[in-house]
Amino acid sequence: MTKTNFILSDHYDNWLNLNPLTLTKPVSALRIGITTIQEKWESFLGTKTQLKTCAPHLKSLDTWEQHLGETYIFINACIIPSPELVSSILNLKEGESLYQEGLSIASKIIIGNQSFEKEIQYPKELISIQYPWDIFSKNEMILKQDFEQITKGRKSQPLSSSNTIIGPHEFIFLEEGAKVEASNLNTDNGPIYIGKNAEIMEGSSIRGGLALCDSASLKLGTKIYGATTIGPHSKIGGEVNNSVVQGYTNKGHDGFLGNSVIGEWCNLGADTNNSNLKNNYGIVSVYNYNKKAYITSNLQFVGLIMGDHSKCGINTMFNTGTVVGVFANIFGGDFPPKYIPSFSWGGAAGFTPYDLDKAFEVADKVMERRGIRLGAEDKEILKHIHSTETIT
Repeated sequence: MTKTNFILSDHYDNWLNLNPLTLTKPVSALRIGITTIQEKWESFLGTKTQLKTCAPHLKSLDTWEQHLGETYIFINACIIPSPELVSSILNLKEGESLYQEGLSIASKIIIGNQSFEKEIQYPKELISIQYPWDIFSKNEMILKQDFEQITKGRKSQPLSSSNTIIGPHEFIFLEEGAKVEASNLNTDNGPIYIGKNAEIMEGSSIRGGLALCDSASLKLGTKIYGATTIGPHSKIGGEVNNSVVQGYTNKGHDGFLGNSVIGEWCNLGADTNNSNLKNNYGIVSVYNYNKKAYITSNLQFVGLIMGDHSKCGINTMFNTGTVVGVFANIFGGDFPPKYIPSFSWGGAAGFTPYDLDKAFEVADKVMERRGIRLGAEDKEILKHIHSTETIT
C-alpha cells in the first residue's frame, strides 16, 4: 500500500482575494476559530500535512515533494474541514476529484499517473474562506466546531470562584496555566476557550464565543462580544466585537475594534477606533487585490483588514472597510484612505514609502521581545512585496 500525502494547496485567485492577509503566508496559515486552517486539517486527518503555495515569492514556504508512485490528495487550502467532508475525501479513488458548484475541494492522484477520470459533487454544507471578511463573518460557526474538536473527552482546568458565569459552565474551557479572575463570562451565545498560559485580567466582560489562544492576554476591563479570536501572544484591551487577531499583535488600550481581521505583529495605538457601519447603513465595499478595485462585501458590517507588521499611532481613526497592507505605519489626525498599500508611511495628510531597512530594524526589535527573529527567508518575501506594492 502506497503512502498517502495530504497537500494543502493554494489556488491563485483565492490567495490573491485574501491579500493583504496572505501576502506573507499561505492560505492554510490563516487563523479562524481557535486554530489555523492547517492545524484543523491535521487534527481531523490525524497526520501532518504539506503545503503547496501558488505565489512565486512564497515558494520557499513549500513543504511538499513529488515522489514517483506515491499517492497524493490535494486539498484546497481555503476549505474548512468537517467530519463529513474528511470522510468523503478519504473515500476518493485514484483520479477522482471532489467539487461543489465549481469550487474544487480535493483531488487524488498517484505521481506518474495523473489522470482525472471523475468529478464528484459534494452535497453537504461546505465552509470556505474566499475573502478577508469571511474570516470574521464565519468565525462563530468555526469557533464552535473547533471548541468541540479540541475539548472533546478532555477536562478543563478549574475556574476561579472570583468570576461570574452566565450560561452553561461546560462551554468554558481553560488549558493548563490559563488564568481568569474577577471577570464576567457569558456562554449563552458561544463557548469561551482560554489557551495555555493565557490570561483574562480583572473586570473584563466576555460574551462568547471567544478564543483566547496560547499566551495571549486581555487587559483590565476588556469588553468582548460577537465571536472573537485573539491569536497567540497577543495583548488586547478596550472593546472588541466579532474580530480575529492572527497573533503576536497588540491592541493594549481603549478603543473599538469591530468586524475586523488583524494580521501578525501589528500594533494599534491607544484609542485607535474603526468604523464598522456606514452612516447610511449601506453595504460596504472593500479594496480587492485581485480586481485592483473596490468590490462589494455583501455585508453591512465590515471594519478593518490589516496585513502583518502594520502599525498605527494613538487616536488613529479607520473608515468602514479599510484595507491596510503589510508594514504600513499610519499616524496623524483625520481618516486615512480606505486602501493603504504595503510599506506606506504617513496618514490622512499623505504617504511616503517606508524604507525597507528601517522596517526590518523595527521588526527585529519587536520580534526580539518574543524571542523570535525575522529570518532571511522572511526578508526575501518582504523585499518582493516592497518592490511590487510600495507607493511611489
